[in-house]
Amino acid sequence: MTSPSTPARVLVVDDQAVVRAGFAAIVDAEPDFVVVGEAGDGAEAVTLAGRLSPDVVLMDIRMPDMDGLTATSLLTGPTSGHVPRVLVLTTFDLDSYVYEALRAGASGFLLKDAQPAELLTALRVVVAG
Repeated sequence: MTSPSTPARVLVVDDQAVVRAGFAAIVDAEPDFVVVGEAGDGAEAVTLAGRLSPDVVLMDIRMPDMDGLTATSLLTGPTSGHVPRVLVLTTFDLDSYVYEALRAGASGFLLKDAQPAELLTALRVVVAG
C-alpha cells in the first residue's frame, strides 16, 4: 500500500460523469488521498488500474459494458498483478449486492447517499486494511 506520509492513490469509477467528478473532487481535496484516474465503466477501470496501480478503487456496481462486480473480480483475482482494494458504491440498498461485492473481492461497500465524511472514513478504513 502506501506509507503514512504518502497519499493513497485512488481510481474513481462511475458511469455518470457528474457523480464521478463529485466523488473525485471530495477525495482529491484530502491530503491523504490523490485521485490518479477516473473511468466510466468496468472495462476502462481494469485497463486504467493496470496502468496506474491505484491503492484503492472506488467502484460503482451498475455500469454499461462491464459492471463493477465483474471489474472487481478481475482486479482482485489471482491472475491480476497489482491488487488494489475496492470500495464498492451503489444507489441500491440490496443485500444481494453487498454479498456479491464481497464475494467478488471488494474490501467495503457504501451507499451513494452517504455523507462525504462517511465516504472518506470508508476509504481510510479500506486503505488501512
